[in-house]
Amino acid sequence: MEPSRLRPLPALREKHSLPIIGVIEPGARKAVVTTKTGKIGVIGTEGTIKSGAYEKAIKALASEIEVISKPCPLFVPLAEEGWTDNDVAHAAASRYLADMKGVDTLVLGCTHYPLLKGAIASVMGKNVRLIDSGEETALEVRRVLSKEGLLKEEGSGKRTFYVTDTPERFVSVGLRFLGGGLDQAERVEIP
Repeated sequence: MEPSRLRPLPALREKHSLPIIGVIEPGARKAVVTTKTGKIGVIGTEGTIKSGAYEKAIKALASEIEVISKPCPLFVPLAEEGWTDNDVAHAAASRYLADMKGVDTLVLGCTHYPLLKGAIASVMGKNVRLIDSGEETALEVRRVLSKEGLLKEEGSGKRTFYVTDTPERFVSVGLRFLGGGLDQAERVEIP
């Protein structure tokens, strides 16, 4: 496999002059500064968990932290169907998160998972802090854009979303995530 396929962020950063922000590091940083016990849970898709990306990022920041990772593949279709706070969502959360006991911080390592925050929080309990990787990434984007003088006033401009899935599917599901404001979605191929 060519090197750019192994490390897409560095390859993209080399190719483009605009800031490229990854989604792993901001969530990992927040988890490391949040944990009090040094025991962090990470949930994500099968691919995300298999990659070990969050564990590597967390360990790079604090090697002594214990990371427990768990794929939760049913969370994505539940979120996309809008089944986020019902018996099915709670049953799935209970089943998946049973191994996470003892963590004080849980990284929601998929953009879909915040829609299931209620079910996840009810299973994990009030003493576990949930880290929304998407929210942390948005805060990082804001910080970088502000630093670079590229931040626009809220409400100005047009938002275009670049997706690897079909734009129509993104719009229908995206409305659940964003509550509107989907100006345009375009399909892109990432080499």
